[in-house]
Amino acid sequence: MSTMKSVQYNDSIVIIPHFESLKIFCFSFIWGMWTMAKRVVLQMLKSSSFEWNDIDNPPLCLVDTKLGQHNYMKIKGKGIKLHYVEAGDKNKPTLLLLHGFPDCWMSWFNQIPELSEHFRVIAIDLKGFGDSDKPLARRSYRLELLLEELTMFISSLGITRCSIIGHDLGALFGWYLVHLNPDLVSKFVAISCPHPNVYWDDIPRGSRFNKNWIELAQLPILPELDALKNDLEIITQCYGHLKSKKNYEGYIEAYKYTFNRREDWTGAINYFRNLPFYRLEGESLREIDVRCLLITGKVDESVPLESVVKSTEFIQKYYLKVIENAGHYPHQENPEKVNKALLEFLLDPPLMKNKKDVQSSGGIFGKMMGSVSNGFNYGSEVLSNIKNDPKVATASLLSKTLYMGAKPS
Repeated sequence: MSTMKSVQYNDSIVIIPHFESLKIFCFSFIWGMWTMAKRVVLQMLKSSSFEWNDIDNPPLCLVDTKLGQHNYMKIKGKGIKLHYVEAGDKNKPTLLLLHGFPDCWMSWFNQIPELSEHFRVIAIDLKGFGDSDKPLARRSYRLELLLEELTMFISSLGITRCSIIGHDLGALFGWYLVHLNPDLVSKFVAISCPHPNVYWDDIPRGSRFNKNWIELAQLPILPELDALKNDLEIITQCYGHLKSKKNYEGYIEAYKYTFNRREDWTGAINYFRNLPFYRLEGESLREIDVRCLLITGKVDESVPLESVVKSTEFIQKYYLKVIENAGHYPHQENPEKVNKALLEFLLDPPLMKNKKDVQSSGGIFGKMMGSVSNGFNYGSEVLSNIKNDPKVATASLLSKTLYMGAKPS
């Protein structure tokens, strides 16, 4: 079995100040009372229901082996069994795919076939999701424990170094790993997820899993019941983009099967009962020396473009890509463009521009403009956008590929 450098936590992972924690818990009580009152009124009006339809058998796409082989691994000494799907040649470089919330390994059904032609692809069900074990205790989802289990999982596969692609919650763990265990990660791709020191402060109030929802999640039982209401309406809302795609209807049923019981939600929600209280600081917060690709949807209501740009402050070498006509699930909504960006980055990345050249203009907008002037010529369309509307200009610039950071040695 391979050996791996252990994750170091001293002076790296810190808890937010007590006042900030207390504020979250106070708001959780307020939103809990509001949610209960709202549900009672809706129930009286019979426009809402906590009933849902049981799905006895898993839809075919969840168990089909065409995407890869389904395996399980018990983490030694932790009493946790994790499910994962593996595809591709084991002798090729490894790609670890980490899904978001509410999701499972199936998130990557559009990526696994193409990526497995070039890599050994491992799509895991994170603890608390899918077919992996789902302990109910909140303490089972402490950040340091989750990171330790994940690195042990990688090590047990005989892997000493891999590239990581994460979406949403999964990308959050990728950020932690490239900071705390950079020797493990060859390259890192974060989809729809800012840096953890930016993520929690920049969540819009108007998004689906917004600050109000995170505060509500601190309460027991109620968030799980709320997720189950109206026959898992939240799943239909999250994956509405699959309805418009041919032959994808079965995937929504597969997601409903995956989150069909209250305990299917408890483990998943426990991530949000813990992670908002953590931040990185100290020596581990130095600029990431791992090459990174940041992907976000142009119309993502959950991740502001500004928060993605802010995240580049923590990286030396990065490539930023905004996907047109995509929201929070760009790898599912526009898989062709995402797959193209992934393969270009993972297989043949170009030289990146020197970071000091792109910071001279100052500020986030100046930083983006600097990268354009140093690396690309976008023509009159962008110049016109800049004159007419800075916000449109920002979106236009971000929709291109921006390379920044020190040149690779």
